[in-house]
Amino acid sequence: MKMILGFLGGLALFLYGMNLMIENLQRSAGGRMKHILEFMTGNPLLGVIAGALTSAVLQSSGAITVMLIGFVSAGLVTLPQAISVIMGANIGTTLTAQLLAFHMGDYIWAVIFLGFLIRFIWEKEGVRALGGAILGFGLLFVGIEKMEQVMQPLAASPVFADMIRKVADIPILGLLTGTLMTMVVQSSNATIAVLQNLASQAGPDGISSIIGLAGAIPIMMGDNIGTTITAILASIGQSADAKRTAVAHSVLNISGSLLFLLITPWFGKLVAYISPKGPEIKIISRQIANAHTIFNLACTFLWLPFIWLMVKIVNWLIKDEQD
Repeated sequence: MKMILGFLGGLALFLYGMNLMIENLQRSAGGRMKHILEFMTGNPLLGVIAGALTSAVLQSSGAITVMLIGFVSAGLVTLPQAISVIMGANIGTTLTAQLLAFHMGDYIWAVIFLGFLIRFIWEKEGVRALGGAILGFGLLFVGIEKMEQVMQPLAASPVFADMIRKVADIPILGLLTGTLMTMVVQSSNATIAVLQNLASQAGPDGISSIIGLAGAIPIMMGDNIGTTITAILASIGQSADAKRTAVAHSVLNISGSLLFLLITPWFGKLVAYISPKGPEIKIISRQIANAHTIFNLACTFLWLPFIWLMVKIVNWLIKDEQD
């Protein structure tokens, strides 16, 4: 029970820190991000760049997609433009996993203190919001460290190791696990962080990762599918094109996941080749972050020339109200 409560407390702190960071970043830079989206959707490539920049700042592809649903409903952005921005948003949000792959425990309390000082001493609202974002960034890392602490004895359990091994040996099961995790938690950043910490735990041999890169990749892809539920929920009661925008996010991530599921062994070898070398439990967090980034880059550039096809697919899936 102590372990479960510790894990839930760490997860709650991570989600609170993430939401605090996003809320304050939106407050300090949200208006600028909206202008970027409005002015950089002239062609698909610019739309991808706009989505990546906006998501890198706001750190939530779900928030960007929800924003786009509002833009599409208001007629400010067309469906093809929105799809290109969603592709970029998927790339930008991978920055969190890259940051989490660095071990920042030695500096994180200084970051929290800095954010606290800025938030509660400065009078200017924009600067205070920036301090709140820094404070949230620090708190999410504290949550990660807490989850890592409580996972260490769990990873040593033969029963738990056997259960995780089954997920690792059946890729489709890993995909479904990641999808359900993110649908429940409503944050792919959170579930990717949990995955990075879980994979960093040693198995019974004390050397290898409890799940391994091949087992982590399908779960990571499932996390990307699960995050699309946010936009689906936000599109309820909106216009047909707004619903198509949300469905396009799902089609993008589901199609990419199914494709990469077929090539997981080769994908894993590519990720291992470009990632740092060393003991598996020391480098697998970085490998997962790199896999997450490569996956979203590949999905974007595979679909980018075929946005017209994506539009046809979502138009077929979501009919006009009068049809």
